[in-house]
Amino acid sequence: MTAPIAEKIPKILEIHGDRRIDYYYWLNERENPKVIEYLKAENAYTEAIFSELKPLKDKILQELKSRIKEDDSSVPYESNGYFYYYRYEAGKEYPLYCRKRGNLQAEEEIMLDQNKLAEGKKFHSIGGLAVSFDNQLLAYSEDTIGRRQYVIRFKNLKTGEVLPQSIPNTTGQAVWAADNKTVFFNIKDDALRSFKVMRFNLETQAIDEVFHEKDEKFSCYVYPSASKRFILIGSSSTLTSEIRYVPADQPYDAFKIFQLRETGVRYAVADVGDRWIIKTNTDQAENFKLMTTLLNRTARANWKDLISHRTDVLIEDFIPFKSHLVVEEKYGGQIHLSIYDYSGRKLNEVSMPEPTYALNLGINENQQSEWVRFEYQSFVTPPSTREYNLRTGETRVLKTKEVPGYDFEQYESRYIYAKAADGEEVPISIVYRKSTELDGTAPCVLYGYGSYGYSLEATFSTSRISLLDRGFVYAIAHVRGGQEKGRRWYEEGKFLKKKNTFTDFIACAEHLIAEKYADPKRLFAWGGSAGGLLMGAVVNMRPELWAGVVSEVPFVDVVTTMLDESLPLTVGEFEEWGNPKDPEYYYYMKSYSPYDNIDKKVYPPMLVTTGLHDSQVQYWEPAKYVAKLRATKTDNNPLLLYTNMDAGHGGASGRYSFLEEVAMKYVFLLDMAQLAVKEL
Repeated sequence: MTAPIAEKIPKILEIHGDRRIDYYYWLNERENPKVIEYLKAENAYTEAIFSELKPLKDKILQELKSRIKEDDSSVPYESNGYFYYYRYEAGKEYPLYCRKRGNLQAEEEIMLDQNKLAEGKKFHSIGGLAVSFDNQLLAYSEDTIGRRQYVIRFKNLKTGEVLPQSIPNTTGQAVWAADNKTVFFNIKDDALRSFKVMRFNLETQAIDEVFHEKDEKFSCYVYPSASKRFILIGSSSTLTSEIRYVPADQPYDAFKIFQLRETGVRYAVADVGDRWIIKTNTDQAENFKLMTTLLNRTARANWKDLISHRTDVLIEDFIPFKSHLVVEEKYGGQIHLSIYDYSGRKLNEVSMPEPTYALNLGINENQQSEWVRFEYQSFVTPPSTREYNLRTGETRVLKTKEVPGYDFEQYESRYIYAKAADGEEVPISIVYRKSTELDGTAPCVLYGYGSYGYSLEATFSTSRISLLDRGFVYAIAHVRGGQEKGRRWYEEGKFLKKKNTFTDFIACAEHLIAEKYADPKRLFAWGGSAGGLLMGAVVNMRPELWAGVVSEVPFVDVVTTMLDESLPLTVGEFEEWGNPKDPEYYYYMKSYSPYDNIDKKVYPPMLVTTGLHDSQVQYWEPAKYVAKLRATKTDNNPLLLYTNMDAGHGGASGRYSFLEEVAMKYVFLLDMAQLAVKEL
């Protein structure tokens, strides 16, 4: 079967005296039958290419499924007299959301069975669950398209009746007031920006606007405070934030501004006892510091330092308890859980057993508790829910995810550094099976992201075992643009320094080859979304390095997208990429934009994926990218586009159907690594 060839229809794009011709601009017409026909043709081509590999794909899919404990459940947490958890039943795609009153021996109440909600639907996602203060009503939200536009619905938990009221086009989050009849929520504008906070009264059916964020660089959101005594409205851009609050038992009072927005100043707040704890970058605290003030004195002039700014420690998150303050701190490239008292004195730090790992604070609703719950995992250790005693220092493991057939003693992880072009040391997390020879003959996957200050962590993957057991080394490049080494690490990978992200990734690849972690002829790159931008950039810059590339929902048409303010994310992301209406940013973006820099040369084999209803990176970016690549490149290497016609940015929604796409990507890697033939 021959590859589809997209029709060329010239579209002239001109700004700053610079003229670009986009022959595939027409692919952004979602309702055009020709577009759908083209995407289906690409899918058929991809399916045909994989047809001979179907036995291997089926084999891997069965492996992936076999590592899922079919009747798994979460660790219950207590809230307002109930223990909440979710569980899966054997053979079912989606969880059941449950609770028990008073203790874990009580009778189970199934609040929501997502499997029933998803019946007859090709996609189904729950956006959020919120229970009223009197425990009688559930607000839940669902998306049946993949566009992340959720419909909020209500259920009477006492009778089981789903109420007739529904609210469309929301972010999925609902917040109850203490009167058990008033709900706050966000709605989205045409560009899918969360731009208004609304208030809904279930008794009167009245809906009114509470807050309108008119600045298109900002998105707003509503959420309960740490103690649930207040309802908060946050409004933020990449660089600036502002918070409003009202007592949860006075939902019709006017919201008060915590502290007026000031360009470049970011802050987040949590309440405990008679005070607010504030995380902020004010006073040049690039890596953030913690401050405090009394509940009724929120203006900046009243804030007092609690934990000072440090140039080598990034404060990522915190949870206030009555007696202690628990802080997520990042230094040395890793997250650390530190315990402070309210004088700002560090009392302890929770020890971690491995050199590279992932850690985040869990659900901690009881501020009176002396236990803090956190989630721990690593490349080698499956996810576990743990608790640390703030008074005694004891750590206990509540549950470790069961992975059928997995033996953690067969695997090893490392944390190393590569030297970047400008001398910076770029961390790399690595995992491999102990039986794999690290002599330069192992196939290797290098994963990367590097945007928005998002730090990649060494998380566990049941699926990845199928690669490791076949001799692959798996590595994460912690490139600039993330926050692995503090806020500076992020700032040096954005705006007019974005190319550091790409050169860091290339430096990591070269280091893995030099240190014999990777076979130079079987080194693969993998990234998604903004990590897909990274993929597109590095294949343009160094196509010969890669034996193959997996690019998921890639952001590759940077200039055109950032010039179109009608698209989701564009205006809000001027503070991430820059505004191309400024010539300096325009020409810099154009110099690295993958779509604009496709050239007549040899490109590595590539598998590109997207979702027709993607709300973050529109499907036409990867579609245009593949079309232009196919028309331009000079090689016969495989170039495959797969579009999930029923999903969005995150792919398929079910826990089993999602694995179909994973298996496809693994088969692609195995084929390009010349390992597939051994199993067929």
